[in-house]
Amino acid sequence: MIGVLTHHWAKPDKIEAAKKLLDGNGLAQSKAPGYGSRLTFISLSDPTKISTLVTWDSTEIYDAWRASPERAAAMQGADELWAKPAESERFQMAG
Repeated sequence: MIGVLTHHWAKPDKIEAAKKLLDGNGLAQSKAPGYGSRLTFISLSDPTKISTLVTWDSTEIYDAWRASPERAAAMQGADELWAKPAESERFQMAG
């Protein structure tokens, strides 16, 4: 199992729209094969920073999700919401 930690920075006037889009993406993810769980965090020091931690059965399954039309549909219009590109890192789940 892997965890994918992604940090997003919303434009200050687009925070609520960004949260809504990420929640919609999370709902779409939850229907994908190999999806585990998802947590969303809002930074206490920077309310424009929205981070998600999503677990997947494997890197290959996550890559398939990223290339899927379902993900493309869920993330449609996202570019206009972000102040800068997202940063994402994959982790192997320990014990």
